[in-house]
Amino acid sequence: MIGDLVGGHPRAVRLRIVMAFAAVYVLWGSTFLAMRFAVETIPPFLMAGMRHLVAGTLLLAWSWRRAERRPTRPDWFGAAVVGVLLLGANGGVAWAEQRIASGTAALIVATVPLWMVLIDWGRPRGIHPGKGVLIGLALGLVGFMLLVGPGELTGHGTVDAVGSLVLVLGSVSWAAGSIVAAQSPRPIVPILATAMQLVTGGVALLLVSAI
Repeated sequence: MIGDLVGGHPRAVRLRIVMAFAAVYVLWGSTFLAMRFAVETIPPFLMAGMRHLVAGTLLLAWSWRRAERRPTRPDWFGAAVVGVLLLGANGGVAWAEQRIASGTAALIVATVPLWMVLIDWGRPRGIHPGKGVLIGLALGLVGFMLLVGPGELTGHGTVDAVGSLVLVLGSVSWAAGSIVAAQSPRPIVPILATAMQLVTGGVALLLVSAI
């Protein structure tokens, strides 16, 4: 995808980059608003489980015949670990949005890069963040605090403490899942791996919903 963006005339490249960021902002940001409306009538874990299981099943059917080989049991196990970490976090977001506004939820989840750096730094043979990365994270954290509001962060505002804690834990889970996915071997096509993660994570969310 990066290669597609950087090739061509500079003005066209800039336009494609702007359009790509706009797509991320609209599609990623609107997810939180959509979940906020969905949990008003559907239990959060049931909603998240159905959403991901349906999407994963459709993507699995589409990508299955395009794979060079069929996934093995270790492939499914790795996909399940990543799927539970990533989509479990998504289920936590859906649950928390019963108590927290979607905009605030999106801001708290935006701390994922911070957790990714910290987890990767602490793991064996992890990457030590450079000065530029630390400065960027610090500026991002300050911006996050200003957007949410100091009063709400210290408990004097209207942000629910339990919902905020679930969102933070979900952000940590998402960061851990992203690192596990990056470090895991991928013997199959990435889109099939994504479908497997959606299916296994969706099943796990439905089990949590049933419990």
